[in-house]
Amino acid sequence: MKLLRSGRRTSKVPLSGITPVDLADEASAGLFARPGRMVLTVSGTVIGIAALVATLGLARTTGNRILGRFDELAATEIIITTKAAGDGSTQEWLPWDAPARMERLNGVVAAGDLTYVDTNGALISTSPISDPSHQTEFDLPVQAASPDLFRAVRAKLSTGRFFDRGNSLRADRVAVLGSGAALRLGITTVNQMPALRIGDDLFLIVGILDSVGRFPDLMGAIIIPEGTARADYQIASPETVVVETQIGAASLVAKQAPLALRPDNIAALKVASPPEPKRVRDAVANDLNALFLLLGGVSLVVGAIGIANVTLVSVIERTSEIGLRRAIGATRFHIALQFLLESTAMGLLGGIIGASLGSVVVVGVSALRGWTPVLDPLTPLLAPVGGAVIGLLSGTYPAWRATRMEPVAALRTQG
Repeated sequence: MKLLRSGRRTSKVPLSGITPVDLADEASAGLFARPGRMVLTVSGTVIGIAALVATLGLARTTGNRILGRFDELAATEIIITTKAAGDGSTQEWLPWDAPARMERLNGVVAAGDLTYVDTNGALISTSPISDPSHQTEFDLPVQAASPDLFRAVRAKLSTGRFFDRGNSLRADRVAVLGSGAALRLGITTVNQMPALRIGDDLFLIVGILDSVGRFPDLMGAIIIPEGTARADYQIASPETVVVETQIGAASLVAKQAPLALRPDNIAALKVASPPEPKRVRDAVANDLNALFLLLGGVSLVVGAIGIANVTLVSVIERTSEIGLRRAIGATRFHIALQFLLESTAMGLLGGIIGASLGSVVVVGVSALRGWTPVLDPLTPLLAPVGGAVIGLLSGTYPAWRATRMEPVAALRTQG
């Protein structure tokens, strides 16, 4: 080492005379010597980092949407049924005013009865004439429902209306069809007041379901008023009470339901409440994060391979330059550091651009879908650091390869 004195200060400079500023200049020159190739190389890291940021952001965003849907449906649903009596020979009963009793409880949004109707094998048809050339009679399930059930299961109509409390009190022979049942019966609208027959009983079709949030079996059923089923088919009591609660009230309502419906025998009822929401939400979130992290990791590996490949090609192309610099005093450390700076700079640049692009993707997709974008603030901040680390690791082997070149051999290669 030689010593340079400036006043009272003494600094040590390597024999080669290469300073950190010189290394930065050399690395910049190496990067921008072929700008087209550098842009293509950086684009690989940009895509990898953007994919990682976007997938993490979209995972959080869609995860919140899924968990919100879980809260809206599964975490707000209570199903109440009866148990067999103690001797096993008879079935316990539910009161006919069960929906009204449940709706008096704090936290209940809607409640309705649902009962399977035994039609003694009667077939469903829309024509009084039997045509042997094609099927006109179908074996479809018939369900009796209280008017409030449609709200409790979040039913939506494609046409017509729901039957009301008056229809049930008068035992009117009206029916609402699930979309699957309507398709089998060949009914698409109620404008012409279509009717169907359950055995010999004629029912006016007043509505067709488009969708239900709960009890998807209703989409393939014939739904008639509870009062009509009591009068025509002698059902003894409701089989099921479907309750929708406010978010967070399900567990409390589930405890209160037996007292509200059967205070004389609370053990007669079976109450199915949703599982612990937090545990299910955490499981869903973990699965989504694992999936999207895997996809982002694959993208990053592709970007890292691109940087390593281009850096290695650069080492091979600049063999004579490396030999010349070694010959005039550059150390192996300086050579390695230059190529590491180049690869790290490409990774850092790709990380900055990729983080910005990924954040824009998250916001854009959320805006198009009407979602609320959710992105961890550390993700776009740490992404450039991750890009720089990937660039550093990708340049390790090419830099080591450059340090193994001997000056004479490198110069002879050029010759």
